[in-house]
Formats: sequence, structure tokens, C-alpha cells
Amino acid sequence: MKGWLLHHRQAAEQALRRLAATPLNTLLGALVVGIALALPAGGEMLLANFQRLAQRIAATPQISVFMALDATRKDAAEIESRLRKHARTREVHFVPREDTLKRLKSSDGLGEVIESLPRNPFPDAFVVVPIPEAPEELERMRGEFAEYPKVEHVQLDSAWVRKLDALLRLTRLAVTFLAIVLGIALVAVTFNTIRLQILTQQAEIEVSRLLGATDAFIRRPFFYFGALQGLAGGLVAWGAVLAATLMLRGPVGELASLYGIEFALHILPLADSALLFGLAALLGWAGAWLSLARHLRG
Repeated sequence: MKGWLLHHRQAAEQALRRLAATPLNTLLGALVVGIALALPAGGEMLLANFQRLAQRIAATPQISVFMALDATRKDAAEIESRLRKHARTREVHFVPREDTLKRLKSSDGLGEVIESLPRNPFPDAFVVVPIPEAPEELERMRGEFAEYPKVEHVQLDSAWVRKLDALLRLTRLAVTFLAIVLGIALVAVTFNTIRLQILTQQAEIEVSRLLGATDAFIRRPFFYFGALQGLAGGLVAWGAVLAATLMLRGPVGELASLYGIEFALHILPLADSALLFGLAALLGWAGAWLSLARHLRG
């Protein structure tokens, strides 16, 4: 076990020496990989912040239940009791028809029109705040309330829920597609870098084979080289996203304050940062594996 660990440590040290021997090439490679990774990482950061903002500013969907005009207060009381006992309702607010009439009478431009009406044309109503559900479940609740006796109409304020859900799914799909495309580009960059490393060390590889070195021993430093190059690119991408987040935090906060919202951009959380570094190293390793399989054969 100690020998195995020693071999891996030596391979990692050898890869680090190769990276340090060509600092300019190492820097340029890290920048290329970092820029490729920064785009999906930045998209993920913006998407996470957008979801957080949407949860704050989006009103809870409401279901408006309108009674029939001939419904009595006893009928309204029975419906209110059923609504409050429903398993998926969180709040129920009763809006008497008299309050609706009074509110509209005080509205500019509508007062005289309302005064001219022979009787109150507005029904009693309930505003139901459901427990957060999927849009399909809210539609089911709307249909259930519409079947209650003396209920004339039920209106569901769910258009924004569907639009927001569709927008978030589309954005997530775009970020995923971008990550896949640029991940392939990262593999291609590592593939070419390892190919050049193999060509420049061909003589050293042949000597190692003559001395009895196994293929695993020869390939191991190249695997570490690819993984470390990917990891360096991941660090560049993380730094770029962090810098962008800090630069945009002030302007975004000022813009949000103009709309009466307290909001600040958050940096990539620890889990997403770890995932970024892990994927960067894995893609670098994959590029090295493909290059070795193609250009370094026993």
C-alpha cells in the first residue's frame, strides 16, 4: 500500500515539475480551460441567484372563490368552513360583497358608475392561499372548489407560476447544454496538450520501457498532468466567477433597491465550488486518457 501511494506521489510531483517547467504554457492552458468553465459556472451562479430572487418577489399563488349572487351568509359560512378544513389550504380570507362595493365606490372614475347601479352587483368572495404546490395540483384544487354548492366561479392566479417554471427549466437546459459543449472543448484542449507532452518525451518513454517500466507507471504522470491542468482551469474559472459576482453585487443591489427589494448576489456555494473543481479535474483526466489511448501504445 505504501509503495502504491509512493508511486502516485512521485507521479504527481513529476506532473507538477512539468507544469512548472513551462509556466507560460501552463498559464495559457489554465486560462483557456478557465474561460471555458467560467461560462457555465457563471450561468449556474446567475441561475441560483435568480431562483432566490424569484422566490422572494413572486407572490404566493392565490385561488379566488366567488359565490353566487343569491348565496346567503349561511351559504358563505359553510363554504368558508369547508375551505379552512381543506388539507391543502394555508390561509382563507373572506371578502364580503359590501366591502367590495365600498372599495370600488371610493375608486377614482368608478364612484359615480357604482352609485348609479340599482343594487350591489358583487358577490361574496374568498381568497384562498394554498400550500405551495405544482401548477397541476393547483388546477385540481380549482376544479374541486368550483364544485362546491353556491360557488359561481373560481379563478386561479397561476399564470406566473407556469411562466416562471418554464423559464427556469429553459435556463437550466441552456446552462447544461453550454456546460456539455465547453466540457468537450476542455477535453480537446487537454487531449492536444498531452499529445504534445508525449511527442516531446518520446525518447524518455522508450528508455523507461527498456528499463522495465510498466505502461501504468509511464501513463500515471500524464494522468496527473491532465487532472492538474483541469484543476488549474477550474481555479481560474472559480476566481473569474467570484470576481464577476463581487463586481456586480453593488449595481445589482442598487437596481433591486429601486424596486423596493433588498437583494445581493451570492457567490457560488461550497458544494457548487467543489463540484466545479471536481469536474474540471475529471475532464482533464478524461482528455489525458483519450490522448494516451491514441498516442501512447505499448
